Amino acid sequence: MSDRLTGTEWVPDGHEFALCLTHDVDRPYKTYQSLFYALTRRDPSHLLDLAPSRTPYWTFDDLLDFERGEGVRSAFYVLDEQSLFTDRSPSEWLTMEGWQLYAGRYDIEDERIRDLLQTLRSGGWEVGLHGSYESVDDRERLRSEKEHLESVLGEPVLGGRQHYLRLERPETWEHYRAIGLQYDTTLGSPTEYGFTDGYHPFRPFDDEFVVFPLTAMEAALPDPADSFDRAWAACQSLLDEAEANDAVMTVLWHPRYFSRDHPGYDRLYRRVVRAALDRGAWVGPPGDLYTERVGTR
Repeated sequence: MSDRLTGTEWVPDGHEFALCLTHDVDRPYKTYQSLFYALTRRDPSHLLDLAPSRTPYWTFDDLLDFERGEGVRSAFYVLDEQSLFTDRSPSEWLTMEGWQLYAGRYDIEDERIRDLLQTLRSGGWEVGLHGSYESVDDRERLRSEKEHLESVLGEPVLGGRQHYLRLERPETWEHYRAIGLQYDTTLGSPTEYGFTDGYHPFRPFDDEFVVFPLTAMEAALPDPADSFDRAWAACQSLLDEAEANDAVMTVLWHPRYFSRDHPGYDRLYRRVVRAALDRGAWVGPPGDLYTERVGTR
């Protein structure tokens, strides 16, 4: 396949459109969120989730079972970031921003995370890099995060997405390309959904580096807890548009949105995947589509 793909050439033969499934692994453990939800939702039962035996945000088993059952795979972008209390200034320890950005992090070398990464790797899922908040304009930090993840994973990663969808164009993409990543999926909005940045991946440097625009993040959609029908109508509209335009549609569902703290999003994701398959879509991770249409690195 040519490295000058345009338009419908991105959709594999025999399929109506493509749906790329992605998950940003931000906070697989519920920590400070317990207090936050207890206060903001006036529900003290959230404090029970502080018990070590309770891990409501560890939703990977059910998520992988569902995707496996549907015969699809997805990409999991893994975050290797600084810790609030060991890496950041004490002046940030009592700030809301400090807790939001750096508290509750996970260590990719912890046994449970290592086991998860090996399960993903051996099962055919893609593991990619979720560049930390500061790495958007710091090539060496990004390189270090990539190399650390690859050392734990035991193989190179192909692409990724930046934390909080932080992006400096084209500098962040230049960093990705310089450290050996082949694609990025950051371009998108945390508050709006749609094909704002086009129907297909594109090459910002006219070479083999590819950008997959993000069509929808789950939090940008209508809240299914308020009206599942309205949330599904939004997703159905995106699927209609993707099918009509032979598009590559990329969606992001954070693993914690499969927990009871975010009711309805699990059901919505399952319906999107099944509806895409029913429509004859190619469904999988961006890395697989890149490899199939552009080739291996």
